[in-house]
Amino acid sequence: MTPAARRTAVLAALCGLLLISCSPANPAPVDGFVFGYQPLWPFADQQEADQSTADWHADPGATALAFTRDFLDFNEIDRIAGATEDDDEAWVDVGYRLPDDRVATAATIHLARFGPAADAPWEVVGTRDEVLTLQAPPYGSLVRDTVEAGGRITGIDESLHLQIRQSGQDRALGDYCCLPAGGQDQPWSAQVSMTRAPRPGTVTVVVSTGGHVAEVERFAVTGLRVQ
Repeated sequence: MTPAARRTAVLAALCGLLLISCSPANPAPVDGFVFGYQPLWPFADQQEADQSTADWHADPGATALAFTRDFLDFNEIDRIAGATEDDDEAWVDVGYRLPDDRVATAATIHLARFGPAADAPWEVVGTRDEVLTLQAPPYGSLVRDTVEAGGRITGIDESLHLQIRQSGQDRALGDYCCLPAGGQDQPWSAQVSMTRAPRPGTVTVVVSTGGHVAEVERFAVTGLRVQ
């Protein structure tokens, strides 16, 4: 087993145990490099990443905030509450300001460098989910027009909003609102259909809830595939 394949297998096992949205995909290698995740945003593939020129592509925090603002349209989520970074992966806590000026975390964005170079640009590949999880369909699954989504939630009087989005598309491909939910680690499930045709590749499913102190207070994303 090559080092890249070994790393992909280990990541798959860990992500399954931890129930986090980061299971590996199976892309074709580029010059010996295998990107072990679904590419959610800002690049659809390695070729796009290789053409990166924007300064913020080199900053995982800036990329995470741009993802929430420019891709998900979560404009109130404009703060970084914390971050962890190693050579080729990063986890960024993004959030919003509370009335007492504290920053509440809405999600932990998982990013990976899209390429073998030490300064390769950052790509959003999922979220590390806890309070609101998105466990179904499994990360990297092949889906068609309708997605049966599900996970678990802890909260009071929550209202779950689901969308399907794709990098390079200016509007959601599918939208479902809203599913009442709440309790302590309770299961939820909902069906969301794509009313606009996706391009072959990765689509992003996002589930969010809010309405207490901010429009979006928690969210989770996962990456699926369409042909």
